[in-house]
Amino acid sequence: MDPILSPHVPELFITLTQRFGLLLAGGFAIMTVAPLDKVGPGRSRPLWATALLVAMFGMFGILGTYTGNFVFQSFANLRAMGVITAGLFGGPVVGAGAGIIAAGHRYLIDVGGFSALPCGLATLSEGILAGLVAWRFPERRLDWATALTLGLIGETYHMGLVLWLAEPFTEAVELVRVISLPMILINAMGAALFVQALRMQLHFRDLRDSTQARQILSIANRTLSHLRSGLTRASAQATAEIILDETHVAAVALTGGDLVLAHVGAGDDHHMSGFQVRTMATRRVAETGEPLFVRDRDSIGCRQPGCPLTDAIIVPLRKGGQILGCLKLYGTKNRPLDQTRFELAKGLADLFSTQIELEEIGIKNQLIARAEIRRLQAQINPHFLFNSLNTVASFCRTAPGQARDLILDLARYMRRNLDSSRGAIRLSEELEQVRSYLVIEQARFGDRIRADIDLAPGTADWLIPPLLIQPLVENSVRHGILAREEGGLVRLSAHADGDHLLVTVEDDGAGMDDDTRNAILAPDASDLSPHMYVEARNEPPYEAQPGQTCSDTMVESLRDGIGARNCNQRLMQMYGPSYAMRIDSEPGRGTRISFRIPRQQLQ
Repeated sequence: MDPILSPHVPELFITLTQRFGLLLAGGFAIMTVAPLDKVGPGRSRPLWATALLVAMFGMFGILGTYTGNFVFQSFANLRAMGVITAGLFGGPVVGAGAGIIAAGHRYLIDVGGFSALPCGLATLSEGILAGLVAWRFPERRLDWATALTLGLIGETYHMGLVLWLAEPFTEAVELVRVISLPMILINAMGAALFVQALRMQLHFRDLRDSTQARQILSIANRTLSHLRSGLTRASAQATAEIILDETHVAAVALTGGDLVLAHVGAGDDHHMSGFQVRTMATRRVAETGEPLFVRDRDSIGCRQPGCPLTDAIIVPLRKGGQILGCLKLYGTKNRPLDQTRFELAKGLADLFSTQIELEEIGIKNQLIARAEIRRLQAQINPHFLFNSLNTVASFCRTAPGQARDLILDLARYMRRNLDSSRGAIRLSEELEQVRSYLVIEQARFGDRIRADIDLAPGTADWLIPPLLIQPLVENSVRHGILAREEGGLVRLSAHADGDHLLVTVEDDGAGMDDDTRNAILAPDASDLSPHMYVEARNEPPYEAQPGQTCSDTMVESLRDGIGARNCNQRLMQMYGPSYAMRIDSEPGRGTRISFRIPRQQLQ
C-alpha cells in the first residue's frame, strides 16, 4: 500500500469506510461456511470451536491492520471492529485470544515504531473488555448498541494511550489529530454492523433449523403408519412418495439389502423397484455405514447413458448394529442438492431407523403377549374338566336334555380356550365364554351360584383381550361365593365411558385380606411374600370346599396362573401401569374388581 504522509481527514474517512465494507462482507461470508456455520455464541462449545474462533477473529484483526492507511509512521486501522466482535461473540477467551494475535502482529510489523506499543495494548484491551462484557451481561452479547459503545470507548482509549506512550509527543499529537475521528467512528460502526450481521446469520440459521425440524416431523407423521410394517416394498414406496412431496428434490429412493425397494422421481425409467442396486455409491454406504454426499455422475456410478441424476445424498438405515438399507435423495442439473438437504436426509434416516427398531420391539412385545395368552389357554384346569364331565354323566340318566346342553356349553368353553389363533376379540365373545362357564358351574352347585350380567347397549362389539373377564368370574365363583355355605351372587357389568370400556366383576362372597389383594396387584412375582410363594408352588391340587380360607383359595389362583393376578399383569403389559385393576374387598364382605380397556381397531 502506498504511504500517505499527510492525508486529509475526509479522505481517510472514505478510504476506511470502503475497506471496512469489504472486511465486513468477507467476515459474514466466512461465518456461513461449515463448520463455522454451526458455531454459536455462548460459553458451552467444544475446544476446537473456541480455537477456530480465536484464529478467525485474530485473522480479521490482522486484516484490519493491512486494510488501514499508513499515516505518520503508524496505521489508521480497523483492528478494533474485529477484536470487539470476537469478545462479544465468543467471550473472554476468544476476545483475549484474538486480541493477542492482532496486537502481537501489530507490534511485530512495527518493532521500535513510535506507536507500536500503545496500539498493541489498546487492541488487546478492547478484546478483553468486550469478552468480559459478554460474560457479565450475556443478554447483550450480540447487541449492536453495546458493540457501538465499546468501539467508541475502546478507540478513545486507544488515542489516549498513543498520546501517553508514543514519542515524540508532537508527532503523537499530530497523528491523533488526523486519525482519531475516522478510527473511532468507523471502528465503532464497524463493530456494531459486524455484530448485527452475525445476529442476523444466527437468526437465519435458527429459521432454517426450525423449518428443517418441522419438515422432518411432518414426514415422520405421514410415514409413521407405513413403517409400522417394517421396511417392505409397499412401505418404502409410500415413504419415498411422501419424502419427494415434502422435500421437492429430483428423486427419492429406498433400498433394502441389495434391492431397490422404491424409486420415485427422475430416473425411474431405469432405477426401478425390485431390481438390484445400480449405483456404486449406494454399495459403498451399505458397506461402510457412513453417509455420503456425491456431486457428480461419475461418483454416483450409474452406468445408464443419459441418466439425469447429477448428485446424490445417501444415508444408511440401521436396525441395531445392522445396516438395513439406504435412504437416497437425488438431484439433477436443474434441481441440485445442498448441505441443508444432506442434514435433512441424515435426520430422516435416524428417525426412520429408530421407528423401525421401535416397531420391531412392539412386534416382539405382541408376540410375547400372544404367547402368554396361548399359555393361559393351554392351562385348562383339569379338575374343572373332570368335575364337569362327572356332572354331565350324572345328568345323562336323570335329565338327558340338560346333559346334552351341558356338553355343548363345555365344548364351546374348551374350544375358545384352546383357540390360540385369536388376538383381540369382541366383548360378546368373551361373555359367551363366561356364560358357558357359569352354566356348567350352576349345574354342579345349583342355587349356591347366582349370576347377573349387565351389558350396556353398544358395547357388544368392543374389542378386548381374550381370557380377561372369564378368569375373574371364575375367581369370584371359586374363591368368593363357594367359600360360603350358602353361596352367593356374582355380578358382571360393562359400559362405555368415552374411549374406554369399564368392566366390573363383583361378588358378595368371602372377600380377601390386604396381603392377598397386594399379592394380586403386585407387578412382579418377586413381590409375593415368601409364605404365599412357597404355598403357591407346593400346595396340592385344589378342590373348592365351603369354609376354606381366603388366603388358601387365592394361593391356588396364583398357582393356576389364570386368576386375577394374571389378568392384572396382562392389562399393565398391554396398556401400561395406569390400566392396572382396582380391587375393593374386605374379609366377609365380598370383592369388587374393576378395570378399563381403551378403544382399539379390529386387526
